[in-house]
Amino acid sequence: MNKLLIVGTVAFDSIETPFGKVEKILGGSGMFIGVSSSVFNINNAIVSVVGSDFPEEYLTLLKTKKIDISGIEIVKGGKTFFWEGLYHVNMNHRDTITTELNVLADFKPIVPNNYKNAEIVLLGNLHPSTQLSVLEQMNSKPKLVILDTMNYWMDNSLDELVNVISKVDLLCINDQEAEQLTGESDLKIAAKKISKLGPKFLIIKKGEFGSLVFGEDDYYNCPIFPTEKVKDPTGAGDTFAGGLAGYLASCSEISFDEVKKGVMYGTAIASYCIEDFGPNNIMNLDINLIEQRVSKIKK
Repeated sequence: MNKLLIVGTVAFDSIETPFGKVEKILGGSGMFIGVSSSVFNINNAIVSVVGSDFPEEYLTLLKTKKIDISGIEIVKGGKTFFWEGLYHVNMNHRDTITTELNVLADFKPIVPNNYKNAEIVLLGNLHPSTQLSVLEQMNSKPKLVILDTMNYWMDNSLDELVNVISKVDLLCINDQEAEQLTGESDLKIAAKKISKLGPKFLIIKKGEFGSLVFGEDDYYNCPIFPTEKVKDPTGAGDTFAGGLAGYLASCSEISFDEVKKGVMYGTAIASYCIEDFGPNNIMNLDINLIEQRVSKIKK
């Protein structure tokens, strides 16, 4: 069983969609990744930072999922990262109402000693220099490093981002980001350009049109699971990444076929995530329910 090290945010989210509104619920990329990957009963740890306003019950909730939270720093007197968003009738469009970095502004991740030899590392969507600092703390080269990023870092820290990309094995971005990174609208051509930057595997997410998986000489188009009840898309991408990483952490070897299966599992778990607010629908998700949706995705 491989250890999975997760670096990302643990936060408060306030969300309004056409189906309701919630205030300051548990959120953050690291949280969604940790919870979704824990479905596979692996050893995983979250490296993040929160303020002293972060409820003990939320930390307990993470521990009940058997997530190692020793890498979550609690800043005394600090305030936890907070995001507020409003989704429109077309849930592909949202407005960010508030973003308060708070303690995240000075976040310097510290990898717990017992995870400095983790075989799988998932670098959540943070500043490239922060992601790099995590790799520099590892005692040995991980079996697989997964990187998530976004167009903001392409706009503002491109050189640093390209440097980090050169050190990872799997890059996970969306179609617009792939085009921005390479200047290519044809995603197959974009994938070839990105592979030259370093990653062995590439996943390009296409929203409602599923995701493309690229290996050295392999290619797979994974559809979405067509759920009818979409309440809140927040965290779906991170849940997808967590499902992928969790599955791969349960594998003895990492191959294109295993990455492809991991994408199916990530897709299935993300389809549950969007059916309720925040992590509500994935907190107690049964692996048998996931397998049912994976089976339908395969068909």
